[in-house]
Amino acid sequence: MKKTCCEFSLLAFLVFCAFAPQAWADTVVVACKSEFQLALVDPATEKVLVKLPTGRGPHEVAVSPDGRTAYVSNFGRYSVYPAGDTEHDKASNTITVIDLVGRKVAATFDLGTHTGPHGMTVSHDGKLVWVTTETPQAVLELDSATGKILHVWNTTQERSHMIVATPKETKFYVTNTVSGSVSVIDRSTGEAKVIVTGPGTEGIAISPDGKEVWAASRAEAKISIISTATDTIVASFPSGGKSPKRMDFTPDGSEVWVTNSGSGETTVFDARARKLLASIPTLKDPSGVSISPDGRHAYVTNSAANVLTFVDVATRKVLNTMPVGTDPDGIAWSAR
Repeated sequence: MKKTCCEFSLLAFLVFCAFAPQAWADTVVVACKSEFQLALVDPATEKVLVKLPTGRGPHEVAVSPDGRTAYVSNFGRYSVYPAGDTEHDKASNTITVIDLVGRKVAATFDLGTHTGPHGMTVSHDGKLVWVTTETPQAVLELDSATGKILHVWNTTQERSHMIVATPKETKFYVTNTVSGSVSVIDRSTGEAKVIVTGPGTEGIAISPDGKEVWAASRAEAKISIISTATDTIVASFPSGGKSPKRMDFTPDGSEVWVTNSGSGETTVFDARARKLLASIPTLKDPSGVSISPDGRHAYVTNSAANVLTFVDVATRKVLNTMPVGTDPDGIAWSAR
């Protein structure tokens, strides 16, 4: 039987759809610690698009400036096993590289003797990845294409955990949870200045203009503000909840959102007046927080509840919660 032109056109269209690359759109990426996966979430439909395998105990995720690549730190330890379980309570030494366009694992970086990779940030040009490690306590500079270690800076403190870089990428600020401090590392000289901020200092964020770094002490439920001009604490105040864990600035720098894992709430501060504006109940154990580039929505992972919470920034109302995976923690935004 001869096929008509319309039938050939339909057949060609179906073949194209079958082999065409997947559409690339804005994506929220979530590290699910206890199932060793990275969940890619469509913020428009509020659905999980796909889950991709990572290394053991993925804790944090950072996305390249072009939104095409995610780097997942495989810390190794994860919470579903009891303390003292020597088989599962081991530090890892890898970073999983995810192709967000093709939605597939692209590579695994082996950090050798550097174990417990955790906080990460990517350079503005996308060519470098900076990651903290716990053994030894350091910041590594990696070639983002190959994973080759290009430089190592010692933080001089214990359990170096999260990291931010100044806009000009001349300094790093690293939280040290056991030492209860922030290490300020001069990228060119390697000099490390230590600022005491309180026990369990973990969450950290830098203002869009690079003038202030906010760091949170979980044990004291306290936020310290560090001036990047003087590298001294210029203000400190309560976090508004218990055990502040992560924080993020709105893109315009006007607000800071802080997850308080011990009290199940996310607090919102006026960044300039340094005043508490709101306290938003965000289920059990709010952990990671990421605000969309347009400043309209905040996304909060709830580790103990295994869900992702969507919040409207303007009204500070919870819009939805959705199952995302076991033990979700680190979160980032990939902009198309």
